[in-house]
Amino acid sequence: MEDKHRASFIHKVLRMDSPTADDDSAGEGADSREKFVLAVDIGTTSLRSHVYTKQGNIKGASSKRIQLLHPKPGWVEMEPDVLVKQVIDSIKEAIRAAGITAHDIACMGITTQRNTFLTWDRVTGKPFHNFITWQDLRSRDIVKGWNNSFRMKFLNGGSSVLHMLTKQKRFLSASVLKFMSQQVTMRLIWVLENVEELKAKLAVHEVSLGCIETWLLYRLTREKLVATDYSCASGTGLFDPYQFEWSTIVCNLLNIPMEILPEIRDTSGDFGSTDPTIFGASIPITAVVSDQTGALFGECCFEVGDIKCTMGTGTFIDLNCGSTPHASVAGLYPIVGWKIGKEITYVAEGSITDTGSLIEWAKSMGFIDDVSDTAKIAESVQDSDGVYFVGAFSGLQAPINDDKAATTLIGLKPTTAKAHVVRAILENLAFRVKVLYETILSETRIPLSHIRANGGVCNNDFLMQLIADFTNQTIDRAKQRANMTSLGVAFLAGLAKEVWKNKAELREIRESETVFVAEKDVWSRYKDRFVHWEKAVIRSREWYN
Repeated sequence: MEDKHRASFIHKVLRMDSPTADDDSAGEGADSREKFVLAVDIGTTSLRSHVYTKQGNIKGASSKRIQLLHPKPGWVEMEPDVLVKQVIDSIKEAIRAAGITAHDIACMGITTQRNTFLTWDRVTGKPFHNFITWQDLRSRDIVKGWNNSFRMKFLNGGSSVLHMLTKQKRFLSASVLKFMSQQVTMRLIWVLENVEELKAKLAVHEVSLGCIETWLLYRLTREKLVATDYSCASGTGLFDPYQFEWSTIVCNLLNIPMEILPEIRDTSGDFGSTDPTIFGASIPITAVVSDQTGALFGECCFEVGDIKCTMGTGTFIDLNCGSTPHASVAGLYPIVGWKIGKEITYVAEGSITDTGSLIEWAKSMGFIDDVSDTAKIAESVQDSDGVYFVGAFSGLQAPINDDKAATTLIGLKPTTAKAHVVRAILENLAFRVKVLYETILSETRIPLSHIRANGGVCNNDFLMQLIADFTNQTIDRAKQRANMTSLGVAFLAGLAKEVWKNKAELREIRESETVFVAEKDVWSRYKDRFVHWEKAVIRSREWYN
C-alpha cells in the first residue's frame, strides 16, 4: 500500500505531457547532432532555465516567477510540488524555445538559493510542511535563545581556549560561532519542535531533509536519489568545512538526527538522470552548486585571490581562498566553492542582504519612476547635499553584524530633492561594498585581483564607478552578468560530460563588457562623507529591541 500511495503522490507532480517520450524518431541521429547543456537556476524571486551551446550562448530560455507564501507575519514559504511543476514547465519551455528535444541535451546542472529547506516522509515522499525559505523569520526567538544560552557561551569559550592551545582554525571559527535565522539550523529546530507528524516519523526513522536542490533531484530521478553537493551543504550551518563533512558537533549540540541529512556529492559529477517520462528522454544531471559559488565559477574565478561581486536582491562578495578554509572573526562565511574530483576550492563570503530591494523601495516611495533611471538621477546633482542613507531592512551584516539595526535616512533639509535621496541610496551601497571588501582584504591577507561584477544592480554605471573609486580596484563587468549563476552551473555540468575539456576553454567564453578603472582623487573627496555615513550607521544600530 505504501508503494502504491507513493507512486500516486509522485505522479500528481510529475504528470506531464511528453510528446517525445515515445517518439522513436526523436532519437534518430541524436549522437551525430550538436549537444547542448541545460542549466536550471532557482533564485529568490524567479527561476530560469537556459539551454547553452558549446560556445556559451543561450539558445533557448524560460523564466517563471517563484510563488512565495506568507501564511503569518515573518513567515516565507514555497509550496514544494508547485515549485517542481514550475521547474519542469520551465525546462520544457526552454528546450522548445531552443528548437531541440531532450535527446539533444548532453547534461544538465541545478543551481539554487541556499538554505531554503524541506522535510518529507522517506516512505511516501510526502512533505511534512512547505519549503521554509532563507528569508523566513519564525525562528528569530530560537536564534536569540540559543545565542544567549549557557551551552553556546561554553562552546565559544571552550573553543577559544582550544584555539590558543592548538592553533587550529576550526576552533577559532567556533569561538565566535553565532546562529542565524538565514541558516537551516534554527528553522529546522522550529520544525522539529512544532510539526507533530514529523515527530512521529522521526521515531521510526522515516524522515528526509533537503534544500531545493535535494528535493528537485529526488523528484526528477523518481525518488532514486537524496543528495546535495558540498557548496550547498556548507551554507546550512550543519556542515564542518574543516572536517569536510556534516558536523557531528552541531548536530549533537542541537539534537538533530544525522540520519535525515542527504548524501553529499562532488559539485561536478554524477547526480543521476531525469526519469525519461518527464522530458521524453533521460537527461544526465552532472552538476549541483549553490547560487553564489556558481556565479564565482561562471566568472572564471579559478585562482586564489580571484574575487567577484554579485549585486542583485542582495550583494555577495566571494573570494577564492584555494584549498584552505578561512577562519573569520568578522562574520565572513567559510564555505565550499566547489569540489571537482580531488580539487576542493574554499570561498570566503560576505553578504549585504539589502541591495536591489532598496532600489525597489525607492521606487515604491516615489523617489524614482524607473529603476534604470537611478544612475542618471544620481548624476543630476553634485552630491547628496548632506543626506545619508543606511539600508538595513534585514539588519547590517559583516563586519557590523547587527540584526537590530534600522534603515535610516538622515540629514533631510528644506532644500533636499529626490535626486539627493537617490544619490544617498547609491552611495550607501558603494560604502557597504567598500567596508565589506576591506574586511575581506584585511582578514584573509590574500592579494586580491580585480573585482568581477555581475547581477542586475551592476547595470548601474554610476554605482560601478563609485565602487571602483572607493575600493581602488578595477571593476570588470561581465557581458553575461544577468545569468552568471546559470552559466556557472552549465560550465560545471559540461565539464563532467566533457562538453568543455578544461577551464582554459571556459575562460574563452566569459566576456568582459565594461571595465571601470578607479579615478584618482575621487576617494579623497568622499572621505568626509564616509565619516558622516559611519555616524549614520551608528545612529541606526541597536534600534529594535
